[in-house]
Amino acid sequence: MLHRGHESTDGTGGDELAVPMAWLYAEYIADELLRTGDLMPPTSFEFRAGRDALALTIFLSDTGGELSGIRVVSQLETWLSLTAYDQPWQDWVRERMADLAADVHASGVPSPDLALAEAAWRWLEETELLAPDLDAVPGGAAVVGEDEGPKVWTPAWQLGLPLGHLAIHLF
Repeated sequence: MLHRGHESTDGTGGDELAVPMAWLYAEYIADELLRTGDLMPPTSFEFRAGRDALALTIFLSDTGGELSGIRVVSQLETWLSLTAYDQPWQDWVRERMADLAADVHASGVPSPDLALAEAAWRWLEETELLAPDLDAVPGGAAVVGEDEGPKVWTPAWQLGLPLGHLAIHLF
């Protein structure tokens, strides 16, 4: 996967700052989808979890390195299927990250996009958020009051992924 952000604007190459454009664009699309859905306040950890999970999905599904604004609408179905409840999303992320890391290692050229994606994945895996325990509620129904019912510490990706999926539906 070529990362356009690693090229300089004048085409000379060299020691210029590599801008992670593919990751920043994926993060922008994810942010816009979540803001449009108006599911969580943009300052919340839940919003960040949704944005990072969705940005990873967008970034990692771009196998041709050609993420563009025009194709966003045509990619919604792909992102929807990748974030669906019955899909092994975390395994897919690990596999795609390993593939990209191998490509970067083989090329010998560092990828600022991959570095940001790895940081987002690390945060999603290592951070736990307190969320309603849907397994403890009869029928798995959500509790009406935000402070009512049992809560459980949940990995951020497990909370962010359904938020991202719902945001795509609402778009």
